[in-house]
Amino acid sequence: MKDEELIQKLIEKHLLSEDVAKRLERDARLRGQRVEDLIYQNKLIDELAVTKIKSELLGIPYRKIDIGSIDDRLLSLIPKETSKTYGVVPIEKKGEMLVVGMLHPDDIQAQDALKFIAKKEGVGLGVYLISPSDLSLVWRKYAPYKSEIEAALNEIGKVEKVDSLLVSLDEERAGEDAPIIKIVSATLREAVERRASDIHIEPQRLRLRIRFRVDGDLEEVASLPIALAQPVVSRVKVLARLKLDETRIPQDGRLRAVISGRDIDFRVATFPTPSGEKVVLRVLDPTVGLKGLQELGLNEYHRKIIEEGIASPYGMVLITGPTGSGKTTTLYAMIQKVNSESVNIVTLEDPVEYFMDGVNQSQVKPEIGYDFSSGLRQILRQDPDIIMVGEIRDSETANLAVNAALTGHLMFSTLHTNNSLGVIPRLVDLGVPPFLLAPSLNLMLAQRLVGKLCPKCKKEKKLEAEEASIVEENLNNLPDLVKQSFNFKKPYTSWYAEPNPNCEVCNGKGTVGRIAIFEIFKMTKELSEIISRGFTENALIAEAKRQAMITMRQDGIIKALGGEVSLEEVIRETSD
Repeated sequence: MKDEELIQKLIEKHLLSEDVAKRLERDARLRGQRVEDLIYQNKLIDELAVTKIKSELLGIPYRKIDIGSIDDRLLSLIPKETSKTYGVVPIEKKGEMLVVGMLHPDDIQAQDALKFIAKKEGVGLGVYLISPSDLSLVWRKYAPYKSEIEAALNEIGKVEKVDSLLVSLDEERAGEDAPIIKIVSATLREAVERRASDIHIEPQRLRLRIRFRVDGDLEEVASLPIALAQPVVSRVKVLARLKLDETRIPQDGRLRAVISGRDIDFRVATFPTPSGEKVVLRVLDPTVGLKGLQELGLNEYHRKIIEEGIASPYGMVLITGPTGSGKTTTLYAMIQKVNSESVNIVTLEDPVEYFMDGVNQSQVKPEIGYDFSSGLRQILRQDPDIIMVGEIRDSETANLAVNAALTGHLMFSTLHTNNSLGVIPRLVDLGVPPFLLAPSLNLMLAQRLVGKLCPKCKKEKKLEAEEASIVEENLNNLPDLVKQSFNFKKPYTSWYAEPNPNCEVCNGKGTVGRIAIFEIFKMTKELSEIISRGFTENALIAEAKRQAMITMRQDGIIKALGGEVSLEEVIRETSD
């Protein structure tokens, strides 16, 4: 299958614009990659849609993998390295037939590798097309993390002295460090495969604890002898090019590793404690952190509002929410939506988390006086069309951002408020004159993250009386336009997570990833008049109702009744 065929089909089905298609073809040629892989990396189209179109073009059926049916004996038929190199996995063995899943069935080298394996095993081959997500799920079954750690510990033997395990830069002693290198490498790889957002390496009084933050929750994944604390931390510091002999003060660094064929960045921060240096690594996996608007959890009603708001040639789009609510992910999704060759996009971030092609990204360095306000002044001299500032923290940045929006720039940023209605009073508190708000603001968006229920483990249940009352009240207050889009009937039922320790989809958590719930407040002529008269909280609430705004709680309830999230978590994370 040629790239041109896939692109043409995507354009025909209105999944890709011609401008974006041309950019993809150019980038694919420059990088020596497939257009398909760039689509997945940049989250431009839902992967299942791409996979089904590929299936049609190649004449090879698509198959969803049942991860629970794949055991160690089946995995042993295709070595891990072969699977990783060629994007192939065993699905099942029926008598003398080995059924495999392939990411790229038209790859000649992958076909040759499978023919060799089939000849060696004396079996025939059956081939299905699979999606990248399913491929990653199977890869997680190949090398259990704990087994790798145990093997490394056995290689070290009984650990008694820390001095003998210090990470060496001397080539003659490099072999002595091999177990430590394996422990760190296995930890980084496991974090990526589990889709962890952070890795915590924490020296305790009697042991070294390693924890991953997955879907917002920390979980312990390994416990090592305390004597390994310093060599493990030193190995991470070597990779991040930090000072090995500086243990008294925190240090920040960055490292990059190729894991499962992807370039993954890790942001590294050390922190001195009485038991030794603690290290936290933020996992910056573009396939997880970079999402398209269609992957954020936006309903059709919200998506149209956002697309209209960011299509404006100027004005501000502000996203609000607490730390860890996915604001940066939403910002990046919007930036990717407006990114094209015809515009100059400049960002100011703290820090730059994901690198986006075609976007000029800069990281602030407050220690040398390069902060958001000073950086924003410099950005305005770079002939920008679109500006993104990581966060509006002070009066100077707020006023500069508003002035940038007023002078013909499309401005994206974040703010800390409890909801979308709080943006206006917050900007006024930061010293922005109220009469400038109406002409500068386009959209005010608030969001929270809630756990996405495992499709395999979730269970349906009838609502308790109190829950039913909350649902009834919020559904009755929904705009008529939105009510018509849904068909929820009494008695209302919701869903909940019933974790299954044997579930291969969620690994016993009951949830798989997180999804955002939103509310969007638009700048309108009526809102402009309210601001000019001297707004009150009640006036803003009345205007939100007039706009038919769906609150975060209402958006969460819609998702809960649809089986996407838990109603209990929605109620806990939102207010009336």
